[in-house]
Amino acid sequence: MRVLTDLRPLRENPTFRRLWLGTTASGFGGQFGAFAVVFYVWDRTHSAAAVGLVGLATGLPLIVVALAGSAFTDHVDRRRLALRCTVVQVVLSAAMTFVAFTDVGGVPAMLLLVASQAALGGLIGPARQTFVPLLLSGDRLAAGLALNHLSFQLAMLLGPAAAGVLTAAAGVGWCLAFDTLTFAAALIGLAGLPSGVPAAEGAPGWRSVRAGLAYAGRTPAVRGALLADLAATLLAMPVALFPVVNAEKFGGRPEVLGLFTTALAVGGVLAMVLSGAATRQPHPGRLMLICGAVWAVALGLAGLTGSLVVFLALIAVAGAADTWAVVSRGTVVQTVTPPGFRGRISSLEHVAGSAGPQLGNLRAGLVAASTSGGVALALGGLTAVVATAAIAASTPQLRRFRNAP
Repeated sequence: MRVLTDLRPLRENPTFRRLWLGTTASGFGGQFGAFAVVFYVWDRTHSAAAVGLVGLATGLPLIVVALAGSAFTDHVDRRRLALRCTVVQVVLSAAMTFVAFTDVGGVPAMLLLVASQAALGGLIGPARQTFVPLLLSGDRLAAGLALNHLSFQLAMLLGPAAAGVLTAAAGVGWCLAFDTLTFAAALIGLAGLPSGVPAAEGAPGWRSVRAGLAYAGRTPAVRGALLADLAATLLAMPVALFPVVNAEKFGGRPEVLGLFTTALAVGGVLAMVLSGAATRQPHPGRLMLICGAVWAVALGLAGLTGSLVVFLALIAVAGAADTWAVVSRGTVVQTVTPPGFRGRISSLEHVAGSAGPQLGNLRAGLVAASTSGGVALALGGLTAVVATAAIAASTPQLRRFRNAP
């Protein structure tokens, strides 16, 4: 059926299949690590603002390094860059495990290590985003991007709930230990990629960064897609609010907290099962804007409910909308961007897709510290709806963008 997930890239391309499997396994462990960091900070501070600082420690280094890295991303062997950075991430993950087990350095040390990992992610993420269009083309590109997001959603579906159970049973340190081990899968997937330095326009340096920014600014479809993603994540990202809402409304148990992120993934995985309807959509920009509005409305309503079942259902709806929005954004950006700019635009896309949520978590934590978790969630959803509508009205090129058959 054409509405179901298109599996042709996995069947037809062994290199993409190995990369996808390695990314999926590592992403599963990464969910353990992300859960562990948030729970570790919350458990030792019981402060929404402190949990929000996890977002700052992640988002700020990622933005700085991703933008700085765009000065040379289109001029180096991206496979070698990703491999070397991933090895260093393994070492940092092991250090985080040590802090969690011993409490040496406490929350400041954990935040410093998180910031260091995020800085490396600012280099790895954009490089990874160029691998799919390198391996796939034509009608397989949107399908490959959807499968990559399915990988992320599967990790979210299984990881946080399992991490919550493991934390309740054995302690948060074991989650970070598992995360460290699963980095090996990412290395195996990256090792199979072809080597080589991509062709790029101009020489590496700050002029290259400015050229990438200028291209994004003068290309309405790319500019609108990135701004719409930032509107959704900066204004309505809910993850930093999960521990606060859990404590305010649902008893504060870690196994319940794990269900919140799992609910996002349940919606995402269900959406991915039907992702054929999204990847074959002729107007991905329009679909992205609609999904962004659904995401915001669902999260706003979640902030108003006191029922755990209704809360989880609304979070699942948001997760489904986010999944199709991410696939649609990637299709627009990767289709419009020429190969010579792909590394630099991927850096900007990575900033929007990764740093945006982290800074959104900081915003959410600060608002919750002065109000409550539910109020912060509701206000975020409302403002994100307004921003998405403004972008849709002001960027007709994004609404009208038509994907090639």
